[in-house]
Amino acid sequence: MNLRKKIEELKKEKNAIILAHYYQIPEIQEIADYVGDSLGLSQKASETDADVIVFAGVHFMAETAKILNPSKKVLLPDLDAGCSLADSCPPDAFEEFVKLHPDHIVITYVNCSAEIKALTDIVCTSSNALKIVESVPENQPIIFAPDRNLGKYIMQKTGRDMLLWDGSCLVHEAFSMEKLLALHKEYPNYKIIAHPESEEHILKTATYIGSTAGMMEYVKSHPEGKFIVATEAGILHKMQEEVPTAELVPAPAKEDNTCACSECAFMKMNTLQKLYECLLNEDPQIHIAEDIQKNALAPIERMLELSK
Repeated sequence: MNLRKKIEELKKEKNAIILAHYYQIPEIQEIADYVGDSLGLSQKASETDADVIVFAGVHFMAETAKILNPSKKVLLPDLDAGCSLADSCPPDAFEEFVKLHPDHIVITYVNCSAEIKALTDIVCTSSNALKIVESVPENQPIIFAPDRNLGKYIMQKTGRDMLLWDGSCLVHEAFSMEKLLALHKEYPNYKIIAHPESEEHILKTATYIGSTAGMMEYVKSHPEGKFIVATEAGILHKMQEEVPTAELVPAPAKEDNTCACSECAFMKMNTLQKLYECLLNEDPQIHIAEDIQKNALAPIERMLELSK
């Protein structure tokens, strides 16, 4: 019996749901019940009646699902699947930073640990960050963390002067401007679309800037389009599946690797074998201290409410 069939049988037996991020390997995306970005995954996690949630993504995403579902089992195929952006914001240092600015409301990007969310007023994703910042009165000072690139982009769009935490995503900072311009010369009729976590000089080249889900919708609305895609290369699988007529090229990374594009090593740690084993053994599970879980729930719920 192949792995895919075994996973499907275990899913039925355990009343489990598999949630996968766009950046997962194709085999996992194909078996998932839902594939999406951080906002969509959070919304699905908050709505599910499954007893077991298998989160094919990285640690902070599975933590968010557990915060929203404290009584359910939340499994992560590889517990070491972390996030460079989340790692760039240590809880102790961030707590001190927040204490230095007590008059500021704290908005944190979902790409952070449960401990950081517990120090937060409102969580956001790249899909709704603009809307959430604009929901805050203009005279209210804001701390925006942990991604400085997304923060700068939101400041430019809103004219707000936010206090930014100096964090970043290694994957979205890995794009080579020199190689991108050379690629665009090779494909002159291709539009560049980019994720707002990318560096400012990359965003300046883009025709469209948006979240992973936003980029997907943009390509869907231009089904005959030709695009250079500046985000983690895993999105191209679902994008091509959804829009088979579009022509897609991944943006090049600074360093040569297996695909010469930008890939998240953490996202690629999950495999079909690990997914099967974690569902079979119901391990590794995500556990969060009760006080952290309680304090982190409110800002996530505020995000979900503002995103309706």
